[in-house]
Amino acid sequence: MKLVVVSAGLSVPSSTRLLADRLAAATAERTPAEVQVVELRDLAVEIAHTFTNGFPGRNLAAAFDAVAAADGLIVVTPVFSASYSGLFKSFFDALSVTDEDALAGKPVLLGATGGTARHSLVLDHALRPLFAYLKAVVVPTGVYAASEDWGAEGLDGRIARAAGELAVLTGGPSAARETAPEAGKPADDAFEVVPFEERLAALRPAG
Repeated sequence: MKLVVVSAGLSVPSSTRLLADRLAAATAERTPAEVQVVELRDLAVEIAHTFTNGFPGRNLAAAFDAVAAADGLIVVTPVFSASYSGLFKSFFDALSVTDEDALAGKPVLLGATGGTARHSLVLDHALRPLFAYLKAVVVPTGVYAASEDWGAEGLDGRIARAAGELAVLTGGPSAARETAPEAGKPADDAFEVVPFEERLAALRPAG
């Protein structure tokens, strides 16, 4: 499988790139994958020129080709003004102008980073609509990492779940075995279902 990671982080080091790398590593653990990273920071000038010249530069065209040829995508953006960054949006705008069906039917895992957990809804109110419009198949679990999430419980679990879902959507054989519960056995994180009548019976006084 060819997995392409699009990171819109601006700083060095970047928490956006760190999250992208962890998502890629978790996916590669579940299905064999050749991983290629596209750093949008390095393509910013060519992205801007695409809108004035009408065609992508050599490095940007290579990034577009990689995205179009990928079996699966991981896209991660920092949050600015409660939405994705302008650089992130411009890259996918320029891609759709070049090839409007580049992402059609392609599995995409969404990720975002921000300074506060209050921006976590960016995954659903901004990123999902964008990639639905681009005809991508969006992985059910998106991963948002606020500053306090690094090193805290919960982030690793979300990364593992999202990576497993991406691996399944891309046809990874090992992922299907790992994420599907055995016949007659509930998944580790599944709730035990107890009939309501049984609950009521337990509350009745003895005798």
